[in-house]
Amino acid sequence: MLVLEYLPVLLVAVSLGQSAVLDKVQPEQVHLSYTGDPLSMTVTWTTFAPTPSVVKYSTVPGPLLFNISAYGNATQFVDGGFMKRKMFIHRVTLKNLTPTQRYVYHCGSDFGWSPQFSFRAMQTGSSWGPRLAVFGDMGNENAQSLPRLQKETQMDMYDVILHVGDFAYDLDKDNAQIGDKFMRQVESVAAYLPYMTCPGNHEEAYNFSNYRNRFSMPGTTEGLWYSWNLGPAHIISLSTEVYFFINYGKELLAEQYRWLQKDLEEANKPSNRLERPWIITMGHRPMYCSNFDKDDCLQHDTVVRTGIFGGQYGLEDLFYKYGVDLEIWAHEHSYERLWPVYNYTVYKGSPESPYTNPLAPVHIITGSAGCNERLDPFFPLHREWSALRIEDYGYTRIHIANKTHIHLQQVSDDQNGEIVDDFWLIKDKR
Repeated sequence: MLVLEYLPVLLVAVSLGQSAVLDKVQPEQVHLSYTGDPLSMTVTWTTFAPTPSVVKYSTVPGPLLFNISAYGNATQFVDGGFMKRKMFIHRVTLKNLTPTQRYVYHCGSDFGWSPQFSFRAMQTGSSWGPRLAVFGDMGNENAQSLPRLQKETQMDMYDVILHVGDFAYDLDKDNAQIGDKFMRQVESVAAYLPYMTCPGNHEEAYNFSNYRNRFSMPGTTEGLWYSWNLGPAHIISLSTEVYFFINYGKELLAEQYRWLQKDLEEANKPSNRLERPWIITMGHRPMYCSNFDKDDCLQHDTVVRTGIFGGQYGLEDLFYKYGVDLEIWAHEHSYERLWPVYNYTVYKGSPESPYTNPLAPVHIITGSAGCNERLDPFFPLHREWSALRIEDYGYTRIHIANKTHIHLQQVSDDQNGEIVDDFWLIKDKR
């Protein structure tokens, strides 16, 4: 017996015919996200009419039975454009998964089911080496890196994707239909791997409503900021946009900063730092950059680095105080690796091994996955804190190999997948 909640779907189908309503109830834009619990995974998808929220799944190898069911709910999201388009965002969390087990699943309801996808459950504990693909600034036009990421996803090269802000260019464009197109495009990656995100400046419209509604990140702040543990690392995702779109509430900036302090204090408790010695942050707008444009990171006292209101809420001092190891940024459409740096001073581990036991955080900027704004050139003059600059399309691979070693590589899509940067961050003395 169908719940009355879904009666409008049947009435529309009767009046318009089954084919006319099929597009409204068919699941699309399927993507996964990590909950913070290695034994669970959240599946998110979209329909354009209310339907039940069900995921059916089974283990592989084995017969394709879809013999396990999980149930969730949908929330109605109304885009802020003049059409006020309605969509229903479905969320179902799969629990009590077996570590490293591969599962095959589809989602939807008896009104319509998605194609078949698969994923591998996370490993537990801290004694394993997560593999990440990391990038920012990818749109539905000129998403040059996406085909290579699709291929490598199917080759099982990664455990997690980090998309460091700026999606679709923009999610809200054309009454959010560009957002729909983008989410359909990245389904070929995001339906197989946890697709972890942070907001960028291109998500600003209608108080970041498309970003906050479409993604399902851990925590209670609709993905604006959150943290989770991944193997030997504690990863923090933050919003740099609270420094720039103050009209949405100065209290958000203060709230995030207080949360960051508390989260970093917890991560630095001796038992926690021993278990997960790596602290990695991801945020969209960098503290430093040497691109030839007018972005904030070109200023000496950048807002993200030094704060606002006379120096309040600056992140550089906070991250330095709590020993953040690696800071991942995007926004600039290029790749730049910095020497270990604090307050414009380089703190190499040694002249021969600058990234072995450095005395300051290491920054990378990886914002050239591909979008319609193309690439950003670099300022002609060399900056002493800038180690390497690459102006082409690509993305970053990060292998958190163990509790003392992280391997970072930059993949150039312009150069047919060549590795154009390759270095190890080593901390075996703390």
